[in-house]
Amino acid sequence: MVAAGEWLASTLVDAGRVEGEIPDDWKQGRTCYGGLSSALAWRAAATLLPDLPPLRSAQIAFVGPVEGHVTGSARLLRRGRSSAFVESELKGPQGVVLKAIFACMAERPSRADLAAPPAPPGPAAGESPAELPEGAPAFVRKMEFAHSLPPEQTTEPLLRRWVRLREREGLDATTELLVMGDGLPPAAIRLLDGVGPVSSATWNLDILSADPRTRNGWWLLESRSEQARRGLSAQSMAMWNSEGEAIALASQTVALFG
Repeated sequence: MVAAGEWLASTLVDAGRVEGEIPDDWKQGRTCYGGLSSALAWRAAATLLPDLPPLRSAQIAFVGPVEGHVTGSARLLRRGRSSAFVESELKGPQGVVLKAIFACMAERPSRADLAAPPAPPGPAAGESPAELPEGAPAFVRKMEFAHSLPPEQTTEPLLRRWVRLREREGLDATTELLVMGDGLPPAAIRLLDGVGPVSSATWNLDILSADPRTRNGWWLLESRSEQARRGLSAQSMAMWNSEGEAIALASQTVALFG
């Protein structure tokens, strides 16, 4: 069993370059869990320059299965006075498997001051433990889950769970957020007869804090399918810390094969 922090640390080759073998216990099907592959791309980007501003937005394309031996590289697209745009690319035996653009931006004074909605009411972090579903992907065993939604809402194309990484050592706050942010399955599985094959195609993530932290490792994750039709689902996502403060908003395009 390989911890995320330990594995990511082992992949660094040089500034802006990573390389490693995808661990079997971090897979979902034949590909790497999307949170870990995204964190690997960020590892390349974050080490490219020593003084990058905080990561505030990421656009990630899961181009192909991230499996086997993977190499990654990052390049600076533009550096401004308070921002930097960095592109990362992961390659496997068959070519490009992931592309990402990371927007790193410093905060600045503004007359606008609007906070994202707080966490919906429900059980506190970790209060109502949830058992892992039978046949869950290997990476799921790296996490703890707890219920958040009341039973009467569980028929909607909506998933909301408290999630905590079992081993968080060696992860900075931003990398932990990336590893955890994709921890729920696509919400459209509630519309399928059982858990049908699904695959995330893109992930657009906006981080609402320059220092995204939570208490005791618990994050509240939500995924909601806004439309699922003709083999594609468009879903919105949100992430709150244990105090109920919104930390990230996101969206995904998901391919459905059932």
